[in-house]
Amino acid sequence: MATTFHLISLGCAKNLVDSEVILGSLAAHKYTLESDVEKSDFLIVNTCGFIQPAVEEAISEILELVTIKKQFPEKKVVVVGCLVQRYEGSLADEFPEVDLFVGTEGPTQLGALLDNLIAGTLTEKVVLPETFLMNSTHPRVLSTPHYRAWLKITEGCNNRCSYCMIPSIRGNLRSRAGDDLVQEAIQLEQKGVKELSLIAQDSTAYGNDLAGNNDNLETLMRSLLRETTIPWFRLLYLYPTGVTDTLLDLMAESDRIVPYLDIPFQHVNDRLLKLMNRPYGYENLVRLVNKIRLKLPDIALRTTFLVGFPGETDEEFLQIEEFLKEMRLDHVGVFPYANEEGCPSEHFPGQVDEETKNERKDHLLEVQAALSSSIQRKYIDQILPVIVEGVSSETDLLLEARTQFQAPEVDGCVYINEGTAKVGDIVQVKISEAQVYDLVGAIVD
Repeated sequence: MATTFHLISLGCAKNLVDSEVILGSLAAHKYTLESDVEKSDFLIVNTCGFIQPAVEEAISEILELVTIKKQFPEKKVVVVGCLVQRYEGSLADEFPEVDLFVGTEGPTQLGALLDNLIAGTLTEKVVLPETFLMNSTHPRVLSTPHYRAWLKITEGCNNRCSYCMIPSIRGNLRSRAGDDLVQEAIQLEQKGVKELSLIAQDSTAYGNDLAGNNDNLETLMRSLLRETTIPWFRLLYLYPTGVTDTLLDLMAESDRIVPYLDIPFQHVNDRLLKLMNRPYGYENLVRLVNKIRLKLPDIALRTTFLVGFPGETDEEFLQIEEFLKEMRLDHVGVFPYANEEGCPSEHFPGQVDEETKNERKDHLLEVQAALSSSIQRKYIDQILPVIVEGVSSETDLLLEARTQFQAPEVDGCVYINEGTAKVGDIVQVKISEAQVYDLVGAIVD
C-alpha cells in the first residue's frame, strides 16, 4: 500500500518552488500526494518565517496538524522551511508532537528523510542541511497551471535591509549557473509552459557571486530567449538600483519579455530609506520610473511600500501618496511594518503603533484604487494578447485571463465576455470596460 502525504505550502512564489521540489523528492521515493488530510500518512507544511504575520500563519497551521495527529496518533507531522531555519531547536520544544523539522536547505532530501523516519533510523528530530542550491536535475512537480511556472534564479541575498530576516534565514546570494537555468526552462517549455516568471530575492543581483563578467540578468535573458520559444517571460522582484539601461534596451528589443517590472521601492522618503539601508531616494526613484517609461512607453510597473517604519512621521508617510499621484504606478502593494526579532530596526526609536500602521496602509490603498480606476481606462478599445486562466471564479458565464500587464496571483484579471478559448491559450481580446483593477473584453479573430 502506497505511503501518502498531504502538503501545505505557505508564503511566496520562491517558497512554492521549494514545495515543488519537495513534491518531486517525495514522488521519486514513491510517496503519493493525497488531498484528504484524514487519508494521509504524513502531514507536511512548508512554512514561511519572513515576517511576523507569516510566522503566526505557520504556527496556526502547525497547531491544526497537531490537532489532527491527536485524533490519529499514527500520522506523522513534518514541518519544513523558513520557520524551522529561523527558530531552529526551539520549535521542537514548543511542538513535541511534531515528528520531524527540516530547514530551508532540505527540499531535495525530504524523501530520504521520510524513509529514515519510517525505518526508525533517523537520529535527529531537527535537520538543518548544509547550504543547498537547486538545479535542473532535481525532480520538480509543478503545482501551478500547466501553462505557467516560476524560475527561481538565485537563493539568499547580499542586501542588508535593516528590517529583513532573509539573509539570516536563507544565507548570502547564491546564483544558479546560466546553463542550468536554460536547461530547466527547456524542460518547463516541454511541459507546456507559456509564461515563465523569473524570481529571486533580488533578481538584478543574479550573477554577482559568479566568476564570469557576463554572468548577469541581461545575459541570462538573452540565453533564455535564444534557447527556448517560450512566448512570455516576466521579470519580478528587481532592486531599484539594479535596473540597468542594458536590461531595458533588451526588453525594448524583445516582445517575448513582457512589458512589466516588479520593483519593490519600500518607501520614497530619503531619511527613512537610509534607515532601511536602501541606497536611493525620492529623486532617484522619479528618475528611474521616467527612464523606464522613456524606453518602454507601454510598460506596467508594480511596487510595494512598507508603512509605519520606526520614526515615520505623518509628513514622511504622505510623501508616498505624493509619489503615487505624481508617478501613477499601475500596481501597488502596501504592508504595515512589523518588528522582526534579530533585525536592526527592531531597536530603532519611534516605534509606530499598530492602529496607525493599518490606517496608513488603508489610506494608501484607497489612494491607489482611485488612481487605478483612471489608469486602467487607457486599455479601453485596445486589442491585447491575454493568457486564458479558465472559467471565472465569479461566474461560469465568463472566462478569466490576464494581459501581459498583469502578473499571476497579485494583479487584476481580464473577464472575457465573448468568444471561446482553452485554458493556457494566448488569444487577442478587445477591451471594452475598465474596472478598478480588472478589465472586460471579447475575443477577436
